[in-house]
Amino acid sequence: MNERLQQILDKLGFNLLLLAKVVLIIAAALVLERVIRVLLKRGYLRSDQSNEDRTRYRFMRNAVRFLVGLLALGAIIYSIPAFRHVAVTMFAGAGILVALLGFAAQGAFANIISGVFIVSFKPFRVGDQLTVGGHSGVVEDINLRHTVIVTVENRRVIIPNSKISEETIVNSTLTESAICELVEFSVSYDTDLSKAILLIQEESVAHPSCMDRRTPDDMERGEPAVPVRLIALGESAMTLRAYVWAKDAMSARMMHYDLNRAVKERFDREGVEIPYPHRTIIHRYEGAPPPAIAE
Repeated sequence: MNERLQQILDKLGFNLLLLAKVVLIIAAALVLERVIRVLLKRGYLRSDQSNEDRTRYRFMRNAVRFLVGLLALGAIIYSIPAFRHVAVTMFAGAGILVALLGFAAQGAFANIISGVFIVSFKPFRVGDQLTVGGHSGVVEDINLRHTVIVTVENRRVIIPNSKISEETIVNSTLTESAICELVEFSVSYDTDLSKAILLIQEESVAHPSCMDRRTPDDMERGEPAVPVRLIALGESAMTLRAYVWAKDAMSARMMHYDLNRAVKERFDREGVEIPYPHRTIIHRYEGAPPPAIAE
């Protein structure tokens, strides 16, 4: 068994010196990647550590890891005589090889180029709240191949960079994180609108996540902290919409759920009716009606 293994190693041109060279290349690659990663992290820690800096740091860290690994693999292949001969033979037909590799890896190259464009033009950054391709969440990571989004269910959505570059992106935190949440309530046509609006405003302002975004001019004109508008007259209800500001998307969503309950309970106490559809069913009989059921 040992003789057979030795024959295979001899055919590949392996010896202790070559093995030491391979180990040295791997060790050098690990050390180089570690040193560059530490330098990148120091640069990031010296910055203001904004979402933009964090995005650039993570992308560069992933890119360095990939490039150092690729260079180490190339050096190892070139160090082994048998593999070196194959590599030289392949490079003799470099034109065909490049064409084949380009065709096979066009998706990978598209993802890499798209990742570079994302980091360069910054349509979103690590930590931003995104809605893209039907998925909503916070950007956790951007690497050479894909972007990772964490949803509110703590699930990771992996989207290739080339795909995300082609989608329409809704970024809730590109310039500022504050969100105007639209909270709607339905009331019956018998409801005193002024009373219902006042109750919604009181419950909204009382919520700890509600922000007062009024300017001094708005306050001087007597504008409410939470505007409430009648936006629709339906078949059985009037729809009121409250415009409530919160510091970020997650706070706005939790506030929306809280206000649904708080306003419902307040309406119940104050006698404001939340309508629901009523149907009157009329039975039509041909000929004589059915006999009455005796009690």
